[in-house]
Amino acid sequence: MPERRSAREVIALVADDFAEIPSPARRSGPDGPLAWQGYDASLARAAERTGEAESVLCGTAHVEGVRTVLIAFEFGFLGGSLGERTGDRLEAAYTYAREHRLPVVPLVATGGSRMQEGMLALTQLQRVARQSALTREAGLPQIAVLRDPTTGGGWATLGAGADVVLALPGAQVGFAGSRVRPPDADPSAYTAEAQVAAGAADAVVAEEELRDTLGRWLRLLTSASSEPAPVPAPLGATELPATGWDAVRRARSPERPRARAYLDAYFTDRVAVSGDRCGGTDPGMLCGFGERGGRTVAYAAQTGTATRPAGYRTASRLIRLADRLGIPVLTLVDTPGAANDAEAERQGAGAAIADLFVTVAAVRTPVTTLLIGEGGSGGALALAAPGNTYATPDSYFSVIAPESAAAILKRPPQEAEATADQLRIRPQDLVELGVVREPGT
Repeated sequence: MPERRSAREVIALVADDFAEIPSPARRSGPDGPLAWQGYDASLARAAERTGEAESVLCGTAHVEGVRTVLIAFEFGFLGGSLGERTGDRLEAAYTYAREHRLPVVPLVATGGSRMQEGMLALTQLQRVARQSALTREAGLPQIAVLRDPTTGGGWATLGAGADVVLALPGAQVGFAGSRVRPPDADPSAYTAEAQVAAGAADAVVAEEELRDTLGRWLRLLTSASSEPAPVPAPLGATELPATGWDAVRRARSPERPRARAYLDAYFTDRVAVSGDRCGGTDPGMLCGFGERGGRTVAYAAQTGTATRPAGYRTASRLIRLADRLGIPVLTLVDTPGAANDAEAERQGAGAAIADLFVTVAAVRTPVTTLLIGEGGSGGALALAAPGNTYATPDSYFSVIAPESAAAILKRPPQEAEATADQLRIRPQDLVELGVVREPGT
């Protein structure tokens, strides 16, 4: 079990100049809104034990130079539970963030809603969700840090509802707390590591790395720009292919530079988002934010494998976030096509691809696309920017793979090479057809 730090201790891990936001006053009758016998005494004991007046501390601080609203839960105060006074403080913190155009970082450690306040406590989740939604609409980033434990409504609002979700190693994370789970539940499913593996959180971060990691995220997500992402320079072949089949062979060559090489060459620093928030991840789709030339560019890059539904959903999530924050997007297209196995169909491949098509078509932030390898059918096109797609000399784009096209046309396999020419899939063909742009245009 990781060490359970107090709210002020965890604030000190990430910042040195914390200043509390004034807390709204709220009057309540004896033993709270439900007149729960002994509630006042429990509050008094919690205050004496922790030195805090409530289960959450809200204030401002500079995290690696970026002024931020910090929300830190004090688990020692009635299990970090949410009540009406907690809701007052959270609403004040989010309102302050919007008024001063500041990002919000909840440092979450809570067991859920406060039973002594009944449904009035549970409705604080609606209140928090409203404040988070207003902050999202204002174009301000929210980065949650999951501490031990993060369960119940705190996980389902402040935690899972954030734009980026980081977690401390070994933290207990899950909607069901330890005392209300089925007796035969696998405890390993309720951990930070399990949530990252399931696509519900982005990364596990060690305490000693938390300040630096948060600082990197905050710097990147608060650097809006209306300028399109520059087109990356080709890293592989420089001569255009002579035939369609030559283009196919080049794109499929194991020696051709892949997405990671392009990202390494393009960015001086980058951080990754992971997971589709629907239970899945796809290592074949790399998504995140990076720094190039002193400004932030978001990226979604295929790695040459068949893209899974979770990959498409993660890319959609990334692009929508970049759009809200006013950050330009770079996409790198490289896939033989969408995964077409039975499991992909069960996971909603068609819906995931459709959502990505719509996301790319609807965003206001500029999207730049470079085709760096295989461009296999709609599974590749979904990630491409209409009217702003470029191609490297060792790439191709096709309505379908030449072998599949030959099979559909009832041609013998040896005619796949000739079919590749007929499909006009070379980079220079794509320029002539108006599918991709000339370099420099």
